[in-house]
Amino acid sequence: MLRVELLRYTPDGEKLIASAAKLCYSPVGVSQIEEDLEEDKVESFLSHLMDMGHESPIEHVSFTFGVEGVSRTLTHQLVRHRIASYSQQSQRYVKLDQFEYILPPSIEKNPTAKNIFIHAMEEDQKYYDEITEILFNDYFNAYLEEGLSEKEAKRKAEKEAIEDARYVFPNACETKIVFSMNTRSLLNYFRLRCCERAQWEIRELAFQMLKEVKNVYPILFKNAGPSCVNGPCPEGLMTCGKISEVRKKYKILGDRQQ
Repeated sequence: MLRVELLRYTPDGEKLIASAAKLCYSPVGVSQIEEDLEEDKVESFLSHLMDMGHESPIEHVSFTFGVEGVSRTLTHQLVRHRIASYSQQSQRYVKLDQFEYILPPSIEKNPTAKNIFIHAMEEDQKYYDEITEILFNDYFNAYLEEGLSEKEAKRKAEKEAIEDARYVFPNACETKIVFSMNTRSLLNYFRLRCCERAQWEIRELAFQMLKEVKNVYPILFKNAGPSCVNGPCPEGLMTCGKISEVRKKYKILGDRQQ
């Protein structure tokens, strides 16, 4: 099951952004940029900044998320967002004695498809175990012949065996990832991945992430969501045709955070 946790974020982020933006429009020096920035002024200034679309100052604030219960299909899409930092659980170093997998809703609701899918996952685990054992024996014996101790031979053999055996795993394989993005990258991410045309799994991740950041910095993310929330749909003939429902969904989300 998808689980999203906001692990860290820049403290006093909204004041920091307001201060950085103030420097752009004021003759004051660095030591004075935080003067006279009481909470009400920060909120008013930041709200105006976000409505203007002046996004360079918001890059000073970053967020770190911990995510689990997602597939490799999702993370292959996630890492395309290049202005970010990622740390993902390694199949090269972590032996999966029983891998978890993500079951797509369309397959879940079709009994025939579900049975085939689950059987495929079980077979993948069996093949992984068999290949791992075969390769382990090859490497282990080779290292013993090279003169390594049994303990060292076992350690190196297991690592190299799972390094190649992992190729049998499917995109459905569950993974865990920690990643950080600044605010500007997040807004771009939400515009693309909250869209109804985004793949279902990463769309749900984006929505849960948006809820997390709205909880801590509601003004900063007051306009966040798919592009159609604040303007026309950019998808042209490929539009989902649900602009009214989408706007209602994100309005409700915004109202809940106030």
